[in-house]
Amino acid sequence: MRYVYRVARPKNLDRKPALLLAIIDHLLDKPLSGLSFRTIAGALSVSTYTLVYHFGTRAELVREVMQAVSERQSYVVRTVDQESGLLDQHLENLRHSWRLSLDERSLQLQRLEFEAAMLESRESRADRLTLASFDRWNRSGVDALVKMGVPADDAELEVRIIVVTLYGLHYDLLVSRDVERTTAAFERVLQHYGRRIQDLIVVEQSTHG
Repeated sequence: MRYVYRVARPKNLDRKPALLLAIIDHLLDKPLSGLSFRTIAGALSVSTYTLVYHFGTRAELVREVMQAVSERQSYVVRTVDQESGLLDQHLENLRHSWRLSLDERSLQLQRLEFEAAMLESRESRADRLTLASFDRWNRSGVDALVKMGVPADDAELEVRIIVVTLYGLHYDLLVSRDVERTTAAFERVLQHYGRRIQDLIVVEQSTHG
């Protein structure tokens, strides 16, 4: 009896990132819940076999899309992580992150992230990507405030307040598309946040000075 050995063809590692980017571009004006191999294959003029080959299952594809969408925040988080403990620098980094969120592509990526968060909230798995993204923002912010001299407990509370407020402003921006008014609200929020952090720093310095 003759045996024929077939060697598995290695995946084209360069193609998967390009496919993922094309899929995200396709979803910019479509709901994440409607994603399927058939619709993506038709839109991108590729075979469903190609998608299965690179992504496995629909659930795995959705998760990779969610991961890629949440990774857009990595640049801003890394910038906050590299702060030197100056409040003005911290506030300017937050202001820069707001400016980055104002273009149409960023708005649609934010929409996808909101939808992903709602879809994931129905799951019982512990490694929810959108929750990890939210936690990453919080950890980065707390580290930045502690570096300035804010007590850890106060830092955790202040960062949670500012993070959820920014999420709310992004929701407002996405729904209303009123850049001027939401930006004015952002600046007011940032002003009050900066004053509270400065007060906490002064109190801590006077207590341990």
